[in-house]
Amino acid sequence: MFRLLKILTLILIVFYVAYLTIPPFLYDVDSLREKIPETTAMMNYRLKAAKKRGENLHLYKMYVPMNQISPYLIRAVLIAEDDKFYKHEGFDLEGIKLAISKNLKKRKLKYGGSTITQQLAKNIFLGPRKSIIRKIHEAILTIRIEKRLSKRRILELYLNIAEWGYGVFGAEAASRYYFKKPCLELNPNEAALLAAILPNPLKYSPLTPSNYIRKRAEKILYIMKIRNIISEEYDVSEKEAETDSVTYEMTPVSSTPQDENINGIDQGVDSIPADSQNSLK
Repeated sequence: MFRLLKILTLILIVFYVAYLTIPPFLYDVDSLREKIPETTAMMNYRLKAAKKRGENLHLYKMYVPMNQISPYLIRAVLIAEDDKFYKHEGFDLEGIKLAISKNLKKRKLKYGGSTITQQLAKNIFLGPRKSIIRKIHEAILTIRIEKRLSKRRILELYLNIAEWGYGVFGAEAASRYYFKKPCLELNPNEAALLAAILPNPLKYSPLTPSNYIRKRAEKILYIMKIRNIISEEYDVSEKEAETDSVTYEMTPVSSTPQDENINGIDQGVDSIPADSQNSLK
């Protein structure tokens, strides 16, 4: 009898480990090299939630290649969401340690420390529901994405599927929805505001920014200025950008993948060391 219990326990353990590790390997990561899925897990989650409420949600999404996305928005999003994107392999260990420390102080799970690659895995394949199992699946998918896709392609995908409002997905859709212009025409102020609302795009809007969003956008602009990404006309005072009165909380169409620079973006970000004192993290 005891031997039978041991065998059954071992079988249960094997099945549980398989349940934790096998599903992330069933997702087709390789297809992301050349195309974007028509809908993502996050989009489907919003559609189902709207249907339960009796709403008919229309998804506003437009996919464009990287060279049609404002260089200012690309830089602003990197600064706001994952300042070490080009230096890590999917996980920002320092960011995770900082998030854990803040969560312990707050005594609740408020800070995530997720990288852009982790957010991409979650948005495309998993959805927003929080659980230990989902985090394990997210971690495995993050490793797979980093190994199979170039950094440029990961960033291009993220910018095209990120949620920027209720039913609004992708940089091009967000730019047209809020500012009535193609994404490539965004100025630094508009780019900073769009990047600033990413942690909670259902709560905040770049058109009616709260004090928290204004301060967050100002700090993004300040970092862009000291890195020589923008000119003096978008000057933000150092005192204003570094104020301690605001807590900067970070939660943060297909084209052939290539590694060449796009409008100097890749080279520029790689050549600028991430400075923890000048980061929203």
